[in-house]
Amino acid sequence: MWTEIDAHISRIISEKFQTQQKRSLSGGCINQGYAVSDGTLTYFVKLNQASQVAMFEAETLGLEQMLATNTIRVPKPICWGVAGNSGYIVLEWLEMGSGNSASWEEMGRRLAMMHKATSAQGYGWDMNNTIGSTPQINTWTADWIQFYAKHRLGYQFQLARRRGGSFPQQDELLAALPEILADHQVQPSLVHGDLWGGNAGCTVAGEPVIFDPATYFGDREVDIAMTELFGGFPAAFYQGYNQVFPLDAGYEKRKTLYNLYHILNHFNLFGGGYASQANRMIEKLLSSAEAR
Repeated sequence: MWTEIDAHISRIISEKFQTQQKRSLSGGCINQGYAVSDGTLTYFVKLNQASQVAMFEAETLGLEQMLATNTIRVPKPICWGVAGNSGYIVLEWLEMGSGNSASWEEMGRRLAMMHKATSAQGYGWDMNNTIGSTPQINTWTADWIQFYAKHRLGYQFQLARRRGGSFPQQDELLAALPEILADHQVQPSLVHGDLWGGNAGCTVAGEPVIFDPATYFGDREVDIAMTELFGGFPAAFYQGYNQVFPLDAGYEKRKTLYNLYHILNHFNLFGGGYASQANRMIEKLLSSAEAR
């Protein structure tokens, strides 16, 4: 397998690459990660089952689209494919550090610039991808509410029913989306799609980086909401973002709606108490809709 990966890297970079050192990396719960080096060049390689290689194809496309905006740093994809029983993706190796307040402020600014990249095709993407290991449906849709109701919340509710989840107010919530999103003008923005703290950081030089995307064109607030879901990014990040592309009034209410998607996905992936958390979020959203 590694011989085939080395040969693929060599074809892409037009010089001989032969792995001399291979180090397993921790941190991923879906893929196996490795740092591979020939003594001069180093790359990051992720492996999964060969049947999951479409996930790496989608990751490559997402990273390439983000790179093309010339805004925020992402790992450059080198190649992807199947070797033996494994699917793989090879990425640029970035030496990560801790960053500081200035780094996080710059991350906010650069993400805001990326969010200004839009699409005339509406909301969605050119292929389906994954959110964690869950399929993410990206069928192009002209209307954001319709897209979010069907391909984000609706799809997660379908999966949750199969898993035995009970969400008694789900239909009421989907019907209330036009009310919840009233007065919010959405333009399709290129979003990361899975922007929690584990998918963002800074290089040793302090340059902000985002990675492991679940890319599509959607409401930019989905990214900002997710940064707040598991502890939040440093305050400097939000300051930087709002300097470039200020959030619209009402974001604080909408972020619960957008993070519901991820909590439902966590229920579908891990079960446990995420169902009750999702139901509390649904109740909160319906209460705020009734209060309008």
